[in-house]
Amino acid sequence: MRFRRRKPRPFGLQASPVLDEVPHLARRRRGIYLLPNLFTLANLFAGFFAIVQAMNQQFEMAAIAIFAALVLDGMDGRVARLTNTQSAFGEQFDSLSDMTSFGVAPALVMYEWALQDLGRWGWAGAFVYCAGAALRLARFNANLGVVDKRFFQGLPSPAAAALIAGFVWLAVDNKFPIREAWLPWVAFLLTVYAGFTMVSSAPFYSGKSFQLGRSVPFWVMVVAIAVI
Repeated sequence: MRFRRRKPRPFGLQASPVLDEVPHLARRRRGIYLLPNLFTLANLFAGFFAIVQAMNQQFEMAAIAIFAALVLDGMDGRVARLTNTQSAFGEQFDSLSDMTSFGVAPALVMYEWALQDLGRWGWAGAFVYCAGAALRLARFNANLGVVDKRFFQGLPSPAAAALIAGFVWLAVDNKFPIREAWLPWVAFLLTVYAGFTMVSSAPFYSGKSFQLGRSVPFWVMVVAIAVI
C-alpha cells in the first residue's frame, strides 16, 4: 500500500489557529453588518403593513404600525453605531424605508380614512404630504442649509408621520364622527400643514444634545418593540 505524501504548505501559510479563525470572523462580521439592516427592513415592513391595513379599513392597526416603524427607525442607526457597521448602503436603505413608512403610508392612511370624501381636494392633500416627505428626506440626505446640529430644518418626516397617525388613532379610538362634514376638512388641513412644514425652513429641536444612550438603555427599546 502506497501512502501519498502530504504537500507542505508554502512558507508563511503554516497551520495556525489565527488563520483557521479568519473565515469564522468573516462570517461573524457579515452577520453583524446585516443586523442594523434587519431593523431597517422591519421598518419597511411596518410601513407596508400600515398601507395594507388602511386598504382593509383597519385604521387603528395602520396607525399602530406607523408608530412601530418610528421605534424601529430609531433603532437601526443606534445598532449600526453600537456595532460600528455604518455604511452608505444602510443610509440609502434607511431613506427608502422612511419614504415608505413616513411618506407614503401616512398619506394613504389619511386618504383612505377621511380625505377620499373630499374628491380632488382629498388626493391633492395626500399628495402634498407625500411630496413634502420626499423633499424633506432628500434635503436631509444632502445636508443642505444645516447650521446647528441641535435643530432640524423643517419638521422631520417621522414627526410628521406621528402627527398624522396620532390623529387617526385618536379619532378612531374615540369614535369621532367621520361622516360629519367638518372632520374631513380638519384632516385635510392637518395633512397639508404637515406636508408644507416638512419642507419649510422653520427650526425644530432635534434632541441630539439629549444623551439617549445614557437615559434609555438599549434593552428598554427592544422591549418597547416587543410590546408594540
